[in-house]
Amino acid sequence: MSELFDAVDALVASRAPLPPAEERKRLRQAHGLTLDEVAAALKVRRATVSGWESVKKPVEPRGPEREAYARLLNKLAELYPVPAATPAAAPATHTSRPGPAEQALSAGPAPDAAAMTAPEKTQTAPAPAPATPVEQTAPRPARTVKSSATSHRPGTRKAAPAGTPAGDTDPRFENGPLAVVDVDADGQVLAHCTGGLVLDVPAKSIPALVDWTLTEAKLGQPRLSGPGKDADPLLVLTSAALERYGLPAALTDEERLAGRIPEDHKVIRQLARADWKLTKRGFGPWARIYRPAQGSDRNCVQLCIPSWHALDSRHWRQAAELPPAELARILGVYASRVMTPRGSTAVTGLELMTALHPPTRASEPDRAGKRHSEHNPGSLGKDPVDCAPCEAPDGHPLLADLPRFHVRGPGEKLFEEAYDWARPLTDAECMCRNLVGIDVNMAFAAGANGLVVGLGEPTHVKAPVFDPKLPGSWLVDLSHVDLSRVKVGKDGWAHLDASLLPSPFTPKGERPQGPAWYATPTVAYAVEMGYEVRPIEAYVRHDNGRYLDGWYNRLRDAYLATMADLGVHADMAPADFLAAMDGYQERDPQLAIVVSAIKATVKGGLGKLRERPRGEGWRPGRPWRALSRPTWRPDIRAAVISRTRVNLHRKIVKHAAFTGQYPVAILSDCVVYAADGTSPLDFLPYRDGKPLPGGFKLGVNPGLVKHEGTQSVLWGEEVRERFNAPELNLARYIKDGIVTDIDNGE
Repeated sequence: MSELFDAVDALVASRAPLPPAEERKRLRQAHGLTLDEVAAALKVRRATVSGWESVKKPVEPRGPEREAYARLLNKLAELYPVPAATPAAAPATHTSRPGPAEQALSAGPAPDAAAMTAPEKTQTAPAPAPATPVEQTAPRPARTVKSSATSHRPGTRKAAPAGTPAGDTDPRFENGPLAVVDVDADGQVLAHCTGGLVLDVPAKSIPALVDWTLTEAKLGQPRLSGPGKDADPLLVLTSAALERYGLPAALTDEERLAGRIPEDHKVIRQLARADWKLTKRGFGPWARIYRPAQGSDRNCVQLCIPSWHALDSRHWRQAAELPPAELARILGVYASRVMTPRGSTAVTGLELMTALHPPTRASEPDRAGKRHSEHNPGSLGKDPVDCAPCEAPDGHPLLADLPRFHVRGPGEKLFEEAYDWARPLTDAECMCRNLVGIDVNMAFAAGANGLVVGLGEPTHVKAPVFDPKLPGSWLVDLSHVDLSRVKVGKDGWAHLDASLLPSPFTPKGERPQGPAWYATPTVAYAVEMGYEVRPIEAYVRHDNGRYLDGWYNRLRDAYLATMADLGVHADMAPADFLAAMDGYQERDPQLAIVVSAIKATVKGGLGKLRERPRGEGWRPGRPWRALSRPTWRPDIRAAVISRTRVNLHRKIVKHAAFTGQYPVAILSDCVVYAADGTSPLDFLPYRDGKPLPGGFKLGVNPGLVKHEGTQSVLWGEEVRERFNAPELNLARYIKDGIVTDIDNGE
């Protein structure tokens, strides 16, 4: 009888309606599953699962796959029900009319009338005003009314300008992910939250401030992935707040080098007496204060102290000097679009990878109904793995047996780095008027998109057959690849002037002289250009996946949304795009800071994958702290850089084959060409508004290019003559033309 029931259940499931494509995708992403993982579980192709989630052309699963897919969706729907729609905001009341800055910065629904105190019900708020740009010298938003020891939301919430995040829909975090804590002229401590919200802070000490944050402030951010953890609330302490809570306004030179205040500081003693703990990095610019988690409840608050140089001016520019409300806006936009900052942009970039692919997840209930922690497929796991010897940087424990002053060559060391190449101008190029630089948007993020990287430890193989789909490091001789004749497209061959092109296999553009170690994308490009490769040996990773896809998608969306707020949209016509990019940072300098931080998050996060020793008494051959992380993966960093460099070289070859124009200099993602005009449109081969297929295309999307800068040819020749450097990399200075010192390649 049970077999008959099973057959009936299967028959019903084979015809049962499935949720729409958007909901299928939402459920998958809510649990942190990739298309590859679902496809592997259902034993179908990745493209099949993608078709099931396609909004434009949805494909309905059939046969046994439909039954299994329906079962998966049903289980996910139980874990992640559709969020309830937010009710329309009721007319709000408050004690005083909001100032201009509050009207410009505030956003989101008003609080329920029942939650207001009696004095707050005395006056009806005016109708919401249309969004306006943030005033650079806006007064502080109207302050909220205190009610005993509890702070309340302000009585009005108006439409916010572009780029201002509203409070989170999760009631636990209704006041947003973070707050900037300051002290006003009356001595009252205020917490400036996102959306223009201001809270009164009753705490008199740092331990009390931590308690208030966790019990009353309602700060934090929901997890980015189903198996992940909610983001801890972030408090940014201004100089006035530091003084109020007994902390120094600035670190001494000794404290700055140590990265923390002394362990015997009175504030640290206060925390210890209140049973609060600090992480190993101590109380520094980015401090984490916590108590051991109880079950799923985390008791942790992070502090950011700008006057202690927590916000690096190279990436956050002048953010540390902004008024509290404006600083809250910048950090709030970044938090809502990327994640709540966990440290520097580099640290946050690395933490974002883990937040999107947590190392563990809850298992299915056992016979006793209990769940256990298990490996999360598609993640890097919770334990570090050793890299291959060729992937190890100098000083790594794997190289401890090498002679002290031994210098490894290409046959011993994987050296995948970005371009730093230049050449002298030809006579024809000297007759041109200008040098025009173009820059690839989010080049390294684009290089990570769709890239298959290793997830586990490497396997050493001898004389392997090269597989372009298998990530790893390959020892192979590519010196026979001749750039004067390369395959372009499926069947066409192009004859080029190899002396005017950099090699795609080395950062300095030099032709390889023999066997060398390369990441998979580099070797695959040699095959793509029409040449045979025969690896001598390799370290390959059979456990692999598109680990960085979600990371790329989130950073891409954050970048595009912020650029759109600044008036630069995707799919603009080339001339319109160039016009929109001209002076875009001046339209909203605060959002321009967010763009800078997003780009730094990409590069810094990838750099952290191969973090080097940072003092702490390290000696060559000994392990350093970063090696204990599962995210210390130099092979993934090498693969991304390899693919980014190859992508750029492919476009250069397409451009040369079609136009006969060759680059003069390349630095990382910037390429310089000689041209008679001053605009990229003067040498990029657009026809009827359409670019060369496979070549450079103007646009804001990652992988497309923008105008980096234009200088005269006379400027370039004068600079090279002044420094007696005929191959000085002009791409380094093309943006503003200012050369402060001779090029040292760093």
